[in-house]
Amino acid sequence: MVKWQPAKEEGLYVLGYQIYNKPTCVACHQANGKGAPGQFPSLIKSRVVNEAQPGRLIRAVLNGLTGPLEFQGQTYNGSMVPWKDFLNDEEVAAVLTYVRQNKEWGNSASEVKPERVKTVREKLKGRSLPFTPDELMKISPED
Repeated sequence: MVKWQPAKEEGLYVLGYQIYNKPTCVACHQANGKGAPGQFPSLIKSRVVNEAQPGRLIRAVLNGLTGPLEFQGQTYNGSMVPWKDFLNDEEVAAVLTYVRQNKEWGNSASEVKPERVKTVREKLKGRSLPFTPDELMKISPED
């Protein structure tokens, strides 16, 4: 069971909590954020989750992620669903704010603004393929 924790910016955080705990995110990354061994990585103390700028994370949520991924000494080979056609900019910003500010998971990054998601979404127009982990890591998180 997920323990409730208020945030400084309750609006996005609360909406993100609600979206995360629908089958949207919780089905793969679990209510505790630990993911599923070999398939879906943990969101706990993740470098990409906690980057100062969320550009990579936004791309992974919008277009998905596929291919082997090394994280905290484990290999994962599940595919992340692309959410660009199912979540709007505010919803993506909210769920990422919830994940990035979840103190129980050891995360303490800044909130994600819907305008930032909109900017990244516009850069990805015309792209239908999911990112590979290698490809995603070559992109600056500030982009």
